[in-house]
Amino acid sequence: MWNGRTVSVVLMTYAERDSIRGVIEGFFATGVVDEVLVVNNNAQAGTAEEVARTRALQVFEPKQGYGHATQRGLAEASGDLIILAEPDGTFLPADVFKLLVYGDDCDAVFGTRTTRELIWRGANMGAPLKWGNWAVAKLVEVLFNTSHLSDVGCTYRLLHRDLARRLAPRFTVGGSHFGPELMLLTIVSGARFVEVPVNYLPRVGVSSVTGDLAKAIRLGVQMVAFILRFRLATVGRADRPDLPRPVDRAPIDSPATGGDRS
Repeated sequence: MWNGRTVSVVLMTYAERDSIRGVIEGFFATGVVDEVLVVNNNAQAGTAEEVARTRALQVFEPKQGYGHATQRGLAEASGDLIILAEPDGTFLPADVFKLLVYGDDCDAVFGTRTTRELIWRGANMGAPLKWGNWAVAKLVEVLFNTSHLSDVGCTYRLLHRDLARRLAPRFTVGGSHFGPELMLLTIVSGARFVEVPVNYLPRVGVSSVTGDLAKAIRLGVQMVAFILRFRLATVGRADRPDLPRPVDRAPIDSPATGGDRS
């Protein structure tokens, strides 16, 4: 629990049998995670048995794809704060505190893996992936005139459950480019969001997408095409924020605080 709110971590798994148990235990070890929900997306043999050895809950999503698995996890998670992560060992469970701290002020918190000092030796973040993610993020920043962004592909994210429920009817992507859709829907919803740097570690095993440079490039092109179509479809549309502020603070020059800007 974090500041009176329950915390759920959602892990979408397909090819992470050898790392998922340690990741689950790592999140519970933080002391603030109330629930770890594993979405088994036709995962490799033995994955379900590894999850069963932990306190995590497991649901099975038969529709193949990162987007389908993530949407199922967002729908099933019971926490007031929902954190998305990978079960492949690339993220530090301790970084959950960064997301939670900023989650006190924002409806969504996006992680970024492009901060050089936090990319661990051996991590799958070579120049093509790093600068590709950065460039697409900057495209979003320009097209939507929004806050600083530097990584569109980072799974490590936090959403308030109210926001996740509000966005759910608008989800359309079942594949690997669901991440940008979630980001764009958050932006046009009028929700408050921020990006924070997280550690990025070497993966246990080989990714089914970013482990192959050609597949990663195709995914990048798919993301750009989706972003451009989304921008054309939402020109002039921006919802007014309708979620209550997580923290209600008086302005610094409010009579209630006795503040003075001089």
